Amino acid sequence: MSSTADADPRIELARQTVGSVSIVADPTLPPHLLQLVDTRGNTYFAKQHASQARYVQETHAYLSWRVHLQDRAPELVDRQDSTHILLLTAVPGRSGDALLPGSDDEEKAHHDAGVALRALHHATNRRSTGAVGSALADRLRSWVARADSTDLLSGAERKLLLQIADELAGTCMDSAVCHLDYQPRNWRVGDGFWTLDFEHMRRDARIRDFSRLEFRHWQQAPRLREAFFTGYGSPPSDTERRLLERFGAIEAITALVRGHDKGDAVLSAHGRTVLSQLN
Repeated sequence: MSSTADADPRIELARQTVGSVSIVADPTLPPHLLQLVDTRGNTYFAKQHASQARYVQETHAYLSWRVHLQDRAPELVDRQDSTHILLLTAVPGRSGDALLPGSDDEEKAHHDAGVALRALHHATNRRSTGAVGSALADRLRSWVARADSTDLLSGAERKLLLQIADELAGTCMDSAVCHLDYQPRNWRVGDGFWTLDFEHMRRDARIRDFSRLEFRHWQQAPRLREAFFTGYGSPPSDTERRLLERFGAIEAITALVRGHDKGDAVLSAHGRTVLSQLN
């Protein structure tokens, strides 16, 4: 369906909620997102999920957990269950991945990201249990099984990943409500800091919420890691650092499988790189 068609349910929902709206043309947006502006100049994003599960998960995140981010996230204006649409306020600034590498702005964004994530984790933290590790071990094993179906792993790689799964299964770890795709592409920065895209948000191992940053952004720029944990309030302990390294197994196998499924050579190469770093 064309995003400019009057019959677009995203436009219809916006009109029902905030009145007359116009489309803000932005060719960089993915097809499921539409930027709209009302007659008072307020800007919104209408987001339509293809998956009911992702829609339900993101809706729950906005209704239950956004409050803990202390206004560092868009607001949910309205939703429509039948079409899986969320109408959200637009937040100012630019994407975190548009910042100049090595700049002060990039370093400040990572610091502010640490402040925001600490607020979410602090409000929802639960002390160490074995249930989270067991669930993550099962998740890792399921990804290994998916990789097996397309022969993505050598025998040695498969053995290593299953050994790490066994290690996770026997590890107690703190849990918190986690974003689980926390990285610059899901930040907006300017005269403030905001994070968005909550479709993966759920309770998980608290340390795992650092994984995307650790394996996709910090390895080549450790000063960004330092800036983040200055904002977060404390760096991981030695035990937590080891746990974060173990989560590299999940990062690697998911990148390999999704890279293969999508024909994404960059994502596949990232998975291979992280896999080669495991020991």
